[in-house]
Amino acid sequence: MSIADKVTRTLAELGTDPAALYSELGELFDGELRQAGAPEDVKHLRDRWLGRKQGLLTAANDHWLKAAGREIKPAVGKLQNTLKTRIEQAMEAASGRTQTARAEPPLDITLPGPVRIIGARHPVGIVLDEIEEIFRSMGYSVYEGPEIESDYYNFEALNFPEHHPARDAMDTIFLTDRMLLRTHTSPCQIRIMEKQRPPLRYIVPGKVYRHDAPDASHSPMFHQVEGFAVDEKISFCDLKGTLDHFLKRLFGPTVRTRFRASFFPFTEPSAEVDVSCIFCGGSGCRVCKHTGFIEVLGCGMIDPAVYGYVGYDPERYSGFAFGMGVDRVAMLRYDINDIQLLFQGDARFLSQFR
Repeated sequence: MSIADKVTRTLAELGTDPAALYSELGELFDGELRQAGAPEDVKHLRDRWLGRKQGLLTAANDHWLKAAGREIKPAVGKLQNTLKTRIEQAMEAASGRTQTARAEPPLDITLPGPVRIIGARHPVGIVLDEIEEIFRSMGYSVYEGPEIESDYYNFEALNFPEHHPARDAMDTIFLTDRMLLRTHTSPCQIRIMEKQRPPLRYIVPGKVYRHDAPDASHSPMFHQVEGFAVDEKISFCDLKGTLDHFLKRLFGPTVRTRFRASFFPFTEPSAEVDVSCIFCGGSGCRVCKHTGFIEVLGCGMIDPAVYGYVGYDPERYSGFAFGMGVDRVAMLRYDINDIQLLFQGDARFLSQFR
């Protein structure tokens, strides 16, 4: 006799022991549940037992509960609700198990592991490490200072006149009237000289900020290396020899250097330094604008006025300072034509650098 046949018989035909009837029905459900292994089997079982019109519990309600005598109806109703609750909970648990099994297939340990993309070094980081290594080999120390600076360290102590264009809000990112995001790493020159006496040889790498609109050659944030040396009897010849040696180490022993007169508030005399074009060897090309040379840094002898802010005797001590944009050097080294590529985090671009 099928389950459907059993539940459609009346209580009179099956006897008057409702507990035995519902116990037998529960055992029949348990047997079918054990055989339901796939999600579609569980769905079929739910429809078969809990369906509103054709479900077996609906049939049991119609043929057992409604047909029960008044004296046993309360007991039959309680048994009906208990069995229904038990079946609903079992179906909910079975649905969860089958969904988990579908979402998480068994682990196959024979399959190859996931391929992990190995990260690459950033071109700016590569160049910056190389610059630091070159100057360390020349006896320079490395110093890092704050990126939020005061007007005093960023401008005043570096001999910038009060109305110098660089101090204008159009060029400098001010946080308050007297605090700003540093526009160069040169403030660290003052911070070091305030605390130490010559001889000094330092480079200061770090991020700097300007009010520049982003384009292929400008960024509001970029990287700079400031360097300086202070001692007795330091001359412009020491500056030229130091930078010539550095640039040959950086770009290759065949490059030639050229110094052109310039002006910076905190150095006197001042110069711009060019190297012979590393792409055409100095014969002239698109990169060097057919001049044969590329500008790479600025430099000069420290202005004696700066020593007044740190208590040095300008009659006894002299020194030089220089500064370069690391991003520009990286663009030259790797022939990158857009500075924005250095800051956009494009893995396709960065993965080529090792």
